[in-house]
Amino acid sequence: MSRDGSGGDATGRDGSARRAGTAWWRRRLAPALAATRARLRAASEGPEAEADTDSVPAPGPGPVPGPGPGSGSGNAPTPPASTPAHGSIPRPPPVDVLPWGLRVAAEAGWRLLVIAGGLWLLFHVFSALRIVVLAFAVALLVTALLQPTVARLQRHGLPRGPATALTSICGFVLLGLAGWFVVWQVMDNAGVLTDRVREGVEELEQWLLRSPLHVTQKQINSVADALSDGLASGSGIAAQGLRGVTVLLEILTGALLVVFCTLFLLYDGARIWRWTLKVVPATARPAVAACGPAAWRTLTSYVRGSVVVALVDAVFIGLGVYFLGVPLAVPLAVFIFLFSFIPLVGAVVSGALAVLVALVTEGLFAAAMVLMVVLVVQQIEGHVLQPFILGRAVRVHPLGVVLAVTTGGTVAGIGGAVVAVPLVAVLNTVITQLHRTATTPTTAPAPTGPAP
Repeated sequence: MSRDGSGGDATGRDGSARRAGTAWWRRRLAPALAATRARLRAASEGPEAEADTDSVPAPGPGPVPGPGPGSGSGNAPTPPASTPAHGSIPRPPPVDVLPWGLRVAAEAGWRLLVIAGGLWLLFHVFSALRIVVLAFAVALLVTALLQPTVARLQRHGLPRGPATALTSICGFVLLGLAGWFVVWQVMDNAGVLTDRVREGVEELEQWLLRSPLHVTQKQINSVADALSDGLASGSGIAAQGLRGVTVLLEILTGALLVVFCTLFLLYDGARIWRWTLKVVPATARPAVAACGPAAWRTLTSYVRGSVVVALVDAVFIGLGVYFLGVPLAVPLAVFIFLFSFIPLVGAVVSGALAVLVALVTEGLFAAAMVLMVVLVVQQIEGHVLQPFILGRAVRVHPLGVVLAVTTGGTVAGIGGAVVAVPLVAVLNTVITQLHRTATTPTTAPAPTGPAP
């Protein structure tokens, strides 16, 4: 009995020792196995799961607990260190896979789309408020023309209010007298011009009948009847009359807005500019403040030079038309003066009008002589007057002038064609000034106090 009992006790102690050793190995290897499983899961799922491996506790460097009493063994062997698992390679971000050229094209493309959308919205806003925009633009041009006179009167001791009122009244009175004179001359010479046009049409009819074109009197009569029916149609007259009333109301509204805006720009232009600067963000305010005087100098130089050039064209072409005996010489000179404010296109249109009047009233020889006078004056203007008077203040390429005039005329008619070129000249000056401000190193911090 004693032997059998001692044998049973030995077997129980051996089983307990084995179970204690197995539990010890499990406790020792559990952190390493958990870390290995986490790394494998991170490699297969992506970079988001790699952070989970940091939360798994690694086996510390402390003493290893023994297998417990009665294990029947000495010091336990050190378990082998766990090796990192070789999983799949993590995928790089998509932005790193795209070629550099494609990334640059994509980023430039969406920026261009944003700019195009802004320009489209601005175009529609200007189209809806065309009268207001054109009136303010014309008021800026008139202010640039009259402001030196206001400054000169102030230097002579006249207060700003009376100087503004006197300059504005004189300027608008002169413009009104010029318009009245043109209308008076046209009405006074309307009978003579009608007789000359009728004679010119009869001469053209006789030339067509004798020409090798084999035009018959029946064909000429059918064309004349069609023109008469078109002009005499009641619906056409009513529609044209309604359209004429609408255009007249728009012109009167625009003229009143021009007068109103010009008065306030002449009297309070400096304070309006300071308020505009307050709207600009503080970081961009110094650059915008530097662009304002440069843009105003460009606009003033353009307006003064354009007035001088237009006056020279009107005087010399008007004298040529007068000495050639063409009627309506003074109204033609006024029309040439007004159309000269539209670069390139205005000179062509006003010159063609003078040649057409000479052809209808005085014949082919007079028309050829008027054409020669127009070409000579325009060559002197393009190669002598504009480079000497305008100088380098207004530097716009001829292609830019043509595109600007065409775009302005398409958007807002004659008024848009008039203000398009000075707008492009001012934008060119602003861009140049911004580039100069960006490339110039700052030597001292800009003052933050109010302007003197």
